[in-house]
Amino acid sequence: MRKLSPEQFRDRIFDVLRRKHHWATPFLEGSTITKEKLNIYFHQEYVVYVRDFSVLLAQILGKNPPWEARRLLATIIYEEETGGFSLGQPHQELFLHMMNGLGFDRAGFRDVELLASSRGYREWLNQICQDEDWSVGAAVLSIFIKGTANDPEEVLYPKPAQNQEEIEDIVRKHYLSQHQGLSPAFMDYIRAQHMFSAGSRKTVYDMVTHHTDESSDQIKVLSLLEETLNLWSRYQEGIARACGIRQI
Repeated sequence: MRKLSPEQFRDRIFDVLRRKHHWATPFLEGSTITKEKLNIYFHQEYVVYVRDFSVLLAQILGKNPPWEARRLLATIIYEEETGGFSLGQPHQELFLHMMNGLGFDRAGFRDVELLASSRGYREWLNQICQDEDWSVGAAVLSIFIKGTANDPEEVLYPKPAQNQEEIEDIVRKHYLSQHQGLSPAFMDYIRAQHMFSAGSRKTVYDMVTHHTDESSDQIKVLSLLEETLNLWSRYQEGIARACGIRQI
């Protein structure tokens, strides 16, 4: 593959993110799933990436990327660990508070047994952050893990920072509020995601695409993003099976 411009490289990454969707998601976010099944789902999510996201990101920072990337990574880690740009609490604590609002005991999140597919996905994330170049780790953690199939629109047509009223509207319309009756008082985790603008989608894409300027490195990033998508899909499949969700 010839060397791609940052814009061409970004578009190839978009091709991967556009496929980040799973048939079980509408069921997990729908009105028919029980809290018992959601309990399984959220325990896996917590251990696979929510609890240790900043720890994984710190391993990438420790590989000494260029200054601009170090600054952004450090800023994201600071927010994840302190909530210093949003609500003043670590994001994992906000997540556990949200779980408490759903009636899930905090103690149950201390010793979670991962499903086989969940363990495989988490081990892959560990390997990427420990063994690969910083640009690969940044692409997997900051682009793929935090990204959605809507990334192309969010990156190409970025919107102004949301005001408090807009964020509260998102909270009210969130599937946990709509379908599980979760009180907005327990949804600071959702608020924090929308208040933190330093980790905007365009910024993290620019970090990776403008500093991955060798053809061989671009190929590797794209290849490992594809493998990450495959393992993520298996992870989602494992959760669906554990929750008794069947594809129609």
